[in-house]
Amino acid sequence: MSFLRKKTYQYIYAVLLAASAFILSAQTPVNREYQIKAVFIFNFTQFVEWPANTFATPQSPLIIGILGQDPFGSYLDQTIASEKVNGHPMIIKRFQRIEDIKECHLLFIHAAETVKMPQIISNLKGKSVLTVSDASGFIKQGGMIRFFTVDNKIQFQINPDAAKAAGLTISSKLLRLAEIVVPK
Repeated sequence: MSFLRKKTYQYIYAVLLAASAFILSAQTPVNREYQIKAVFIFNFTQFVEWPANTFATPQSPLIIGILGQDPFGSYLDQTIASEKVNGHPMIIKRFQRIEDIKECHLLFIHAAETVKMPQIISNLKGKSVLTVSDASGFIKQGGMIRFFTVDNKIQFQINPDAAKAAGLTISSKLLRLAEIVVPK
């Protein structure tokens, strides 16, 4: 990687972190880890392309779903309030069961759902849903983006093959910031 390209991606990552720090300073106390993850989730929507037929109309909302326990409180709602992705307003829906999901574009799956993960991933096959979790083994089970922590810093892994199989295109800018994992 050239020096200039490396600096550009370091800059993008720094902007993501600075944005999260700025937004966090104005919020009520919620688990700081999930405040930062909420900002990352919002930013993921900026660097992923869904197939054109994913949205019924150009004004249809981009739906961020949370499956299981909601560790974000109201913070994710506040983070995406009044935001749009390619003209699509963003909304949050919370689901207790995978069967409840009728429409969703990005699904955060709580780590407590680990036991059900194979069923969850299987139910989402063939749907253009970006799956995100912080559960260990998530990528190996077919998940797309997994948060993990190293030296108190939140980082993420991406399984580009799983995203491609769902018809999603992840920007190379985002891929360069992630640890790429291709399960065997």
